[in-house]
Amino acid sequence: MRRLPRTLDDVEIRVLGSLLEKEQATPAYYPMTLNSVTHACNQKSNRSPVMDLNESEVQAALDSLFSQDVFVWRSRAGRTTKWSQSVDRRWQMKPASKAVMTLLLLRGPQTIGTLRSRSDRLHAFTDLSAVEQALESLSGGEDPLVRELPRQPGQKESRWIHLVGDGASVAPTIPEMAAPSSGGKDRLARLEARVAELERLVAGISPESSRRRR
Repeated sequence: MRRLPRTLDDVEIRVLGSLLEKEQATPAYYPMTLNSVTHACNQKSNRSPVMDLNESEVQAALDSLFSQDVFVWRSRAGRTTKWSQSVDRRWQMKPASKAVMTLLLLRGPQTIGTLRSRSDRLHAFTDLSAVEQALESLSGGEDPLVRELPRQPGQKESRWIHLVGDGASVAPTIPEMAAPSSGGKDRLARLEARVAELERLVAGISPESSRRRR
């Protein structure tokens, strides 16, 4: 069974990350109702970026994660449906790797030091090498879930990123080397035309022009 049979969209990533976080941080309130999952997804702390999802969007993501890949489970408690994650065995995650995966899903690329400092509520890492070992367990095999990004100029540490989403496997480009999009080319052309027009107007009110008009 592949660990990742398809890439997930941003809402699915946020939903799965939120379920993983609450299972570890607040197990007394887990599994979660649709309302509690939505609130967890929209938290303003420990999230990057901050989202403003409604229950319909969260429900659609839960249904997709359940029906397509069984990344989540649903259960009934009276009339209430509750949700839990089901990727532990599929992703071969122990408590340490689950903690770092949760943080990467919820907060994007991070250094090993940052992951350790943010993991207090999820898992107690003894040192940075323990975080590194957890990341290596997720990055191995034919279907890796994370990878290390190349260190950028001026950075003391490299960052790690998850490979679960559509754009996650693409390393960030250096702005100076990025080719402009068609929309960017159009905007550049308009700016150049505007600059040329301003230069023409400025030339028209130069001292030489003023003396000629006198």
